[in-house]
Amino acid sequence: MEFKIGKHTLGKKYKPFIIAELSGNHNQSLDRAKDIVKAAAEAGAHALKLQTYTADTITINHRGGLFDITDENSLWHGKNLYELYEEAHTPWEWHKEIFDYAKELGMEAFSSPFDETAVDFLEDLNVPAYKIASFESNHHPLLKKVASTGKPVIISSGASKINDLLESVAVLRSSGCKNITVLKCTSTYPANPENSNIVTIPEFQKHFPDDLIGLSDHTMGIGVSVASVALGARVIEKHFTLRRADGGVDSAFSLEPEEMKNLVVESERAFLALGHVQLDTQKSELASLRYKRSIYITQDIKEGEEFSPANTRIIRPGDGLAPKHMTEVIGQVAKKNLSKGTPLRREYF
Repeated sequence: MEFKIGKHTLGKKYKPFIIAELSGNHNQSLDRAKDIVKAAAEAGAHALKLQTYTADTITINHRGGLFDITDENSLWHGKNLYELYEEAHTPWEWHKEIFDYAKELGMEAFSSPFDETAVDFLEDLNVPAYKIASFESNHHPLLKKVASTGKPVIISSGASKINDLLESVAVLRSSGCKNITVLKCTSTYPANPENSNIVTIPEFQKHFPDDLIGLSDHTMGIGVSVASVALGARVIEKHFTLRRADGGVDSAFSLEPEEMKNLVVESERAFLALGHVQLDTQKSELASLRYKRSIYITQDIKEGEEFSPANTRIIRPGDGLAPKHMTEVIGQVAKKNLSKGTPLRREYF
């Protein structure tokens, strides 16, 4: 399957589409947000993605139970959900300026809506695609609303069972979405390589044969993302910041500019390296055949003299008789005088 997001064609035969996720790394500064956009563009990212919600559209301001983040290992320990989303959200009044700036710098720009009002808002901004976050993948009313726009939809799989994900994709398709990308995702922040399980990517392709498969990667570095390309990922999403040391709700698992640049370059190299099944010498290798070994005369030999290990060796270059014939050569008699440095031919004995 092939489809376009803006000027970019996405498909199994195309290099990976790299999305820089701004998320909450703006730290509530529009100027910083725009600096991140510029850095993403300079690093070669193909798209800039926001998240469109407010604390009030995603939860309520309440304490107790699951509203509180009590996991001591969480980056957001001690906050309640409302406080987290209040800090992390991107003000809606910034969206147009950020989108326009990203497009001015040559990137596509779109967002993850977290409720139906966000879809209406993003439609007014004419986004080219939508992303469904892992924790919204079971929000069927939202899926139907997004699908009704007819635009490409990228959906993350984090914290989902395969049957739930199959159901969500079916909802998107039945509601009018024709171009769907399913991202393998591990919803831990940060994730680690051991729980990334990217061998799931080709399995996803079996479950979603008509859809594109990719990776939403919350690990540190780019190794997991680059490896995913070899398994079939053609969309890669990574959180992005200027410097992790600046802090912020997502900074700990975000790429810095040099890392994003490396991801763009290395993921494309990985894609190009896949090539096709090669079981013979390539045309590009023909000139290198001269550097393989073959049988050569290494001491002058007179007509009638026997070939021996003293005057015949397997050496480079490779234009003599193949090394596998050495045992049949030794003991044979030369039919003519042969000088040192002559590649052996069968007609010489």
